[in-house]
Amino acid sequence: MSDDGHEQDDTAHENVPSRQRRRFPGISSRAYEHPADRSALVALRKLSGFDTVFKALSALLPERSLRLLFLSDSVRVSDQQFTHLNDMLRDACHILDLKKVPPMYVNQDPQPNAMCIGLDEPIIVVTTGLVELLDEEEMRAVVGHEVGHALSGHAVYRTILLFLTNLAIRVAWIPLGNLAIMAIVTALREWFRKSELSADRAGLLVGQDLKASMRGLMKIAGGNHLHEMNVDAFLQQAEEYEAGGDLRDSVLKILNVLPRTHPFTTVRAAELKKWAESRDHQRIMDGHYPRRAEDKDTSVTDSFRESATHYATSVKSSKDPLMKLVSDIAGGAGDLGGRVRRGFGGFTASAPPQDESPRNGSDPDGPTDTPSPDKS
Repeated sequence: MSDDGHEQDDTAHENVPSRQRRRFPGISSRAYEHPADRSALVALRKLSGFDTVFKALSALLPERSLRLLFLSDSVRVSDQQFTHLNDMLRDACHILDLKKVPPMYVNQDPQPNAMCIGLDEPIIVVTTGLVELLDEEEMRAVVGHEVGHALSGHAVYRTILLFLTNLAIRVAWIPLGNLAIMAIVTALREWFRKSELSADRAGLLVGQDLKASMRGLMKIAGGNHLHEMNVDAFLQQAEEYEAGGDLRDSVLKILNVLPRTHPFTTVRAAELKKWAESRDHQRIMDGHYPRRAEDKDTSVTDSFRESATHYATSVKSSKDPLMKLVSDIAGGAGDLGGRVRRGFGGFTASAPPQDESPRNGSDPDGPTDTPSPDKS
């Protein structure tokens, strides 16, 4: 009998390090959730009848169809099929104290991907492309990531997002209807990108191996070529992405990320490393974390205040040109009009030439006649 209550062959698990991993009895998902994710979830959980309303939607959403599709055309993970994934799934649920192990399927798809969906009960789906790409410890972090989604209740909103995205396509010919739905989809995507950062943290709590989590993200970005990649250089890309360019690049970053449900991979790696080195993570590893039994007493106001504080701190410390401008506006900095013109000057090739003589006192970093290339 294993420590998670399942009868297992001990000889088959001699090299599985989950025996030495810390477990977090009764842990609340609030312990690892990104502040923006947590504030939204706390508010939704406080709404009376919220669960009932969304479960009633299950008759309208294609959840039953999805379950039947995966059951009929994918491989269900079990003691007889993909046993190593089954062991990882049960270990992840044991570590995060998720009482009911969600069903998990492997779907034939060369694109590396994983998801957790469902209104009544979450189901986890991983593609063959992901299974073939990752080693055991990297995959363990991914399974923990998806179990983190299940514990947080993200599966409900992911299912609704899929439904609304499909609905937006169907009503695209109705201008106002499509705009209204896309506004909701855009808001859901922004929330979901933050929920992915939360789930990355859950994956680290399960795997308890930051290097494996980093390797997995690098492989998702660059394929199975670890011998050609370097973690420090990969993280440097995230720093360059955040700080590089001018206001044009800041706008292009926003436009690039709007249609995505996931943050960019280098950004995820940098965010996870930052959290792994934080005091919050260390407190969890030391056994000091919020419990599920306390969720009902959580203050919505405090959660929103914490989220607002996080965003304010992020803007203030960000190296992104647009965020620095926003911070300066909040701080009452002068000559903002000139800085905006310099930031966007490259958009207009017909910008008037500047007199660069010292008597004019021109800024050497000001606009030039030739626009710099966009870094999308």
